Amino acid sequence: MRLFAALLPPPDVLEELDRLLEPYRSAWPDLRWVDRDLMHITLAFYGELDERTTDRLLPRLERAAGRYPAIELSFAGAGAFPGGAHARVLWTGVYGDRGVLSRLAASVNAAGRRAGVRLREYRGFRPHVTLARSRRPMDLRPLVEELSAYAGATWTADALHLVRSHLPGGRDRRLWYEPVHRWPLR
Repeated sequence: MRLFAALLPPPDVLEELDRLLEPYRSAWPDLRWVDRDLMHITLAFYGELDERTTDRLLPRLERAAGRYPAIELSFAGAGAFPGGAHARVLWTGVYGDRGVLSRLAASVNAAGRRAGVRLREYRGFRPHVTLARSRRPMDLRPLVEELSAYAGATWTADALHLVRSHLPGGRDRRLWYEPVHRWPLR
């Protein structure tokens, strides 16, 4: 299974973000816009895991979730990776208690390493939600500028989710995510 740990925003917050982005979708047709049901805050990407590794990961994620409180968050502003005129990813920022959010991300990455997951070197956490992608580098600075004043509603992230990623192929024509486990934050 291809897995990642994430915080999942509530439907009303995603609806608000979706309404904000609607006019930009037609104005920027070269971008591949992320469906709102795929929007999430990735805390750790584990990749393809076998059943044994997954079984070792689950209790570690449960312990990690139990150590952190629910977090008040909001989406605001916009940015692009990489910056400048050669961007491939458009994102909105995540605001709230950055200390708790960063420690939670570090904990779920550590849980993966202890379970035997081969992770990329952990280089800190940059909370964001991906809004759109481009196959080729684009100058997204005008779009980032237009979205820079965005300030979304506050919401409470009260659970850590382990999510399975189903890649397109066979009868599935599109990417889709399946939450497979949920642990409350204390």
